[in-house]
Amino acid sequence: MNKNGRMQRTTIHLAVAGALAALALSAGPARADATSDLKAEIAAQRAQLEEQRLRLEAMEKKLDAVTTTAQQQASAPAAPQPVAQAKSWAPQLIASADWQPGFTFQVTPEDTVTLYGLIDATISDISNANSKGDHKRSYQTAWMSGDRWGITGKHEIWGGSTNIIFKLESEFDYQTGEEDTPGVLFNRDAWIGFQSEALGKLTFGRQNALARDFTGIYGDPYTSARVTLEEGGYTNVNNFKQLIFYAASATGTRYDRGMVWKKDFGGFVAGLGYQFGGVAGDYQKGSTQTVALGYNAPGDIFHLAGYYNHFNVNDLVFKQYSFGGNVQLGPVVRLNAGYYKQDSEQGGNVGNRKDHAYTVSSKFTPAGPFDYELGYQVIHASNAGVNGAGNVLTPYADAAGVTRTATGDKKTTYISGFYHFDRRAELYLAADYMKLMDGYKLAVTNGHASQVEVGLGMRIRF
Repeated sequence: MNKNGRMQRTTIHLAVAGALAALALSAGPARADATSDLKAEIAAQRAQLEEQRLRLEAMEKKLDAVTTTAQQQASAPAAPQPVAQAKSWAPQLIASADWQPGFTFQVTPEDTVTLYGLIDATISDISNANSKGDHKRSYQTAWMSGDRWGITGKHEIWGGSTNIIFKLESEFDYQTGEEDTPGVLFNRDAWIGFQSEALGKLTFGRQNALARDFTGIYGDPYTSARVTLEEGGYTNVNNFKQLIFYAASATGTRYDRGMVWKKDFGGFVAGLGYQFGGVAGDYQKGSTQTVALGYNAPGDIFHLAGYYNHFNVNDLVFKQYSFGGNVQLGPVVRLNAGYYKQDSEQGGNVGNRKDHAYTVSSKFTPAGPFDYELGYQVIHASNAGVNGAGNVLTPYADAAGVTRTATGDKKTTYISGFYHFDRRAELYLAADYMKLMDGYKLAVTNGHASQVEVGLGMRIRF
């Protein structure tokens, strides 16, 4: 029992004793009837005192119980606070007032991870789909964007001034659910790196060829107008995406064993790319070196970009360069234009391949849910190596075994329209007309000189 309980008991006992003493002092010589009255009063007082004693004992027991419980609670360890701890350590979805692709989780105070993806489904009609010139109507590999899912994240170091960043991204075929590249899970991206305001962005691993990131602003009208530190590109599988092959590397439009640095300098964006060849005793074979520069004008009125590319395929040297940009004509119209040049060695004593290409396109974005795109591109291949069937090789392909060449043009006109439900989901209708001239032949036309494609698609980002 605590000190307060003992003091309360002492006070009540003194009060009872005082009452008894007062009764005794008031008694004295008296008449018999007075004595009887006093005895009766004393008996009544004793009864009241007994009742108070019983109440006092009950109160003391209650006080002891309350005191014991309070002491146990005071000595017990503090209960955990799960909500407060969850804010520090459990993954939480980060809400944003602005739309952002993916779902971002705060894993720890220093770690953020984003899960994201995209599904693009296209139904197309293609002419000259066989040697007889028949049409083919079916699902097709996605026209506008490769179907993908991925994980990206960052970890703060040095007091938050620098982030360790990473990205893992896999492409799949929505028609069958298969991996886009059989046996390669993260065929689009698999890299780690650093990023800060002072350092810029430095990444190591499989990633976009640097040239495609910079030329995307004018290669077609479907990408960002600005040059940024993020990966970019072109549309996916159609007859108007071919300019991406002039923004390539020794392993195609992505680096294997790549190292890329990008940094903002005010309105300028600089980039350097290097791809290790990985061949013992021959540091050049299979390697790529790229330098790129972009400019974003104040107010985003116009944007410019260009690059120089040097890579080695089977000890044959490929040289590419390009420049171009876009201009915003008011809030509705954007115009894009660019030029590409390639000079590449070929085997078989046939001499160098010399290609050049140019493109013009526009994007119309009136008020409302619709936007429209229109474009034209010309590829001129001079002394280009061909395969056994006489089809012109892809510009970055290994030409060591070439014995024959061809010269000709590939001209493509395309048009599209999008209906946007919101910033995540949309429908599109697109069409292109491709014309092959002189010695330029492609397997997709099955011996014919032209092809028309029409695609209806739906795309959603998550």
